[in-house]
Amino acid sequence: MIANVHGEVLSVGAEYLVVDVGGIGLRVFAPASLCRETGRGERILLHTHLVMRVATSRAREDALSLYGFESEEERDFFTLLLGVNGVGPRLALAILSSLSLAVIRKAVLSEQPDLLAGVTGVGRKTAQRIVLYLQGKVGEGMPLEISEWLDIDTEVMRALTALGYSVVEAQAALQSLPKDALQDVAERLRLALQYFGD
Repeated sequence: MIANVHGEVLSVGAEYLVVDVGGIGLRVFAPASLCRETGRGERILLHTHLVMRVATSRAREDALSLYGFESEEERDFFTLLLGVNGVGPRLALAILSSLSLAVIRKAVLSEQPDLLAGVTGVGRKTAQRIVLYLQGKVGEGMPLEISEWLDIDTEVMRALTALGYSVVEAQAALQSLPKDALQDVAERLRLALQYFGD
């Protein structure tokens, strides 16, 4: 197994990076946010997970795909998501591209699959399976304080998505809120809406 990749970024796609490792360009699928923030020529260290897809027919070939993350914790969440029935590597990556670890943790610990169901490709049943599967698995060895995602922000997120914003957009707006913002739904919603006005 390839545990990590360290090298220079040769090119950047919407959902992958090509990293030069000892003269070999490795295509590493990565969360969309990481791809957006990374530029050609940068040196990068990615914690990786290798996925092998075995061909199920003669028309398809076996394939190896490498998935990379900024932290070991993200990589570990990715690996956990692969254990959920119906969640493959592309969907697991889409979840980690759309939601922070704090939101995923909040969805699991508070049993709120709706937070996950907002991700493209994740239906209600899949979201429920994820919550059920991850219960008891995201606590030990993965310290991520639930206080990072306030209950009040769940209400703000619901309001933003009801107004037509995507889960990704709503999360970005919430993360832009000042640390000293009032713990009031109306006030936090007002500030979040200002994010879209900039």
